[in-house]
Amino acid sequence: MITTEINCKEIFKNAYERRYTWDSEFGGYKGKCIFSVNSDIYRGNFVLGKDFKPEIQNIDDEKVVKSIFSQLFEVSIHRVKREFEEIHSKNYFNLIEDSKSGIKMIVSGKSEGDKYSVKNNCINMVYRKIHGIIIEIFVQEFFDTGNGFLSKKYTSQQIDPITLKANSLKLEYEDSFINIGSQDIWILNSRSIKYLNKNQDEEIQKFTFEDLSLLG
Repeated sequence: MITTEINCKEIFKNAYERRYTWDSEFGGYKGKCIFSVNSDIYRGNFVLGKDFKPEIQNIDDEKVVKSIFSQLFEVSIHRVKREFEEIHSKNYFNLIEDSKSGIKMIVSGKSEGDKYSVKNNCINMVYRKIHGIIIEIFVQEFFDTGNGFLSKKYTSQQIDPITLKANSLKLEYEDSFINIGSQDIWILNSRSIKYLNKNQDEEIQKFTFEDLSLLG
C-alpha cells in the first residue's frame, strides 16, 4: 500500500465508531460481585447507577472495595458514547507505519504525542497521556457483540512521561461479557488480571459479576 493513500483520521474514526457503547438512556445495573486473589475470596453486592459511580455493598475490606469500584468504573466510562468530533475534532492523525501489527499513527494537535494502532478496523494499541501518566495498551483479542467490538484480551502498563520507561507492573487482562435485558445490553461478567508480584511470582486477581439486572 502506498503510504500517501492512507487517511489515518478516517481509519481511526471508523475503528472508534465500531467500539461497543451503551445507549445514552442507559440507566445502570446491579448484581453480586466476587473478588478473589490467591486463596482469599470476598463476596458482596454492587449498584452502578446512571452516574457510573459504583456502590459496593457488604464488603468491609477497603482495598477490595476500591479494587472492585475501579474495575466497574473503568468499564462503565468506556461504554459511554461520545461522538468522534467531540473528542478528536482538534486532533490530527499522522502515519508512523503500516505493518502486519496494524496501521500505527501519532496524534498532533490537542492530544499531541498520543499514539494508536488500527488493525482489522479495531483499535489494537493505545498510547495516551492521562492525568500526567502515559497508559500503553495492546489488545490481542476482541469480542464482537454484533453491535460493536469490546476488548477481550489485552495488556496495560504505565509509562513515565519523562523517561518513557515502564513504571508499573504489566497487567494482563482477560474479560468475558454477558447479554442482559431485552435491549442487547452487554455487561462485564468476569475479569482476570494476571501480573508478577514483587517476588516475581505470578498472581491472578479475579472479578466476577453475577445475578446482573438493569436498574429501572
